[in-house]
Amino acid sequence: MKTVIITGASSGIGEATAHALAAEGYAVVLSARSIDKLDKLKQDLVAKGFKAIAVKADVTNRADMKAVAKAAVDEFGKIDVLINNAGIMPLSFLKNLHEDEWENTIDVNIKGVMNSIGAVLPAMMAQKDGHIVNISSIAGIEVFASGAVYCGTKYAVEAITEGIRKELSLPYNIRATSIRPGAVETNLLSTVTDDEVMTAFQPMFESVKFLKSEDIARAIVYAVNQDPNVSVDHICVRPSNQLM
Repeated sequence: MKTVIITGASSGIGEATAHALAAEGYAVVLSARSIDKLDKLKQDLVAKGFKAIAVKADVTNRADMKAVAKAAVDEFGKIDVLINNAGIMPLSFLKNLHEDEWENTIDVNIKGVMNSIGAVLPAMMAQKDGHIVNISSIAGIEVFASGAVYCGTKYAVEAITEGIRKELSLPYNIRATSIRPGAVETNLLSTVTDDEVMTAFQPMFESVKFLKSEDIARAIVYAVNQDPNVSVDHICVRPSNQLM
């Protein structure tokens, strides 16, 4: 049985991925700040006969993520896969100077990713096997107005993912995959406080049929279930009528 750590597992893509990978036979380590939601998800999985534990953690706290990795090893003996899913998207136009949001986005979307990677690498290097899946975005390959900071963090995730592949695949058999979702029905937009952004995006809200979290979860399952010699470097998944 393989073990997977999922950050941001309490809702959206993280929650859907937990269900999908548990159904594939993975032992699931659920991580997020909301322990109540995590415990409910864990209970749902265990009730179905799956193996799962919940660990409250904030990805911006390095010690928290090391504790998640330790809990995974203590409970299941190893860490096979990390799904770096925790992220925020408080879009804003630069002229409106949402500087606290800029800093928080960088802390969660870049530092949080690195804290999670740093937490699992010792176990993966020791066993000379592992797979790190970073949830990026189409914003990691295309910049749009109001997304300068958010896109910047996702461009960083793309670079980090490629760095993992180039540094760790050959000596340690650690694979890396970037998943690039387009518009998905999640709570990410709830973090947007810039009213101008919501007005600017209204035509897209009305014309694009957003994906479900389960659509992204299926892409993740595809990537992590490949044979050991197969590396899926990146997958872009967006609504068929989303042109951006």
